[in-house]
Amino acid sequence: MKKLLIIMFSSILALILAGCGEKEKEQKIEKKIEKKVLKVGMELAYPPFEMSDKDGTPSGVSVDFAKALGKSLGREVIIENIAWDGLIPSLKTGKIDLIISSMTITEERKKSIDFSIPYAQSSLAILANKDSGVSSINDLNVAGKKVAVKKGSTGHIYAKDNLPNAEVLVFDKEAACVLEVIQGKADGFIYDQLTIYKNYAKNMDTTIPLLQSFQEDFEYWGVAIKKNNPLKEQVNEFIKQAKDDGTFDTFADKYLTDAKKTFDELEIPFFF
Repeated sequence: MKKLLIIMFSSILALILAGCGEKEKEQKIEKKIEKKVLKVGMELAYPPFEMSDKDGTPSGVSVDFAKALGKSLGREVIIENIAWDGLIPSLKTGKIDLIISSMTITEERKKSIDFSIPYAQSSLAILANKDSGVSSINDLNVAGKKVAVKKGSTGHIYAKDNLPNAEVLVFDKEAACVLEVIQGKADGFIYDQLTIYKNYAKNMDTTIPLLQSFQEDFEYWGVAIKKNNPLKEQVNEFIKQAKDDGTFDTFADKYLTDAKKTFDELEIPFFF
């Protein structure tokens, strides 16, 4: 009887250990699969860089960039559509691995997150109402003038720091800023050059684009990464390679043909 009990106990123990072994193996496989995923955060509200197709599929320059990066790293890319104000918190809490969302590298942002080397350059510009009488940034820094800005953008920061005489109107969405200018409720909207050009092209009857830079230095866009993440070096290597092999040129040819032509005519340095 004792012998039988020992055999039964040994069999049960073997089954338990086998089950634990299988579970451990499954967990390792799940972890391995998880590691292959690259979660990229972006606000899909900034065409042609971050946007959605009619069926809701993410598309645009940043989406193609993220997919090319994922392919280079051997990781499946998942795009997380996150409101602008939620991008950095999502990165810091680990909800996403990277931010690729036309984000300007600033000293303030660098206090809490890291950035890759720059992959694009830009500068602020103005979309002015046709009847505003605004022809330069100085014309906005006047009592009675109203300036629309998107909350948290570098245009918002610039207006707050450099336009003390103007009334700064802060909105959550780019479209709301543009509408204020179209309707004459704001004299100008400060944002990056490409966005200003794009919105002027849609509203030629009511707006004028002031595309020449009024800043001393360019703004540079980078991929945002959590502090001390070794992924930073891999992203930097990819950006260097993509600039050398013409990958970024293909993005411009696909999404930015008309804008590039206009920028070239005005002798304004282009993004890539």
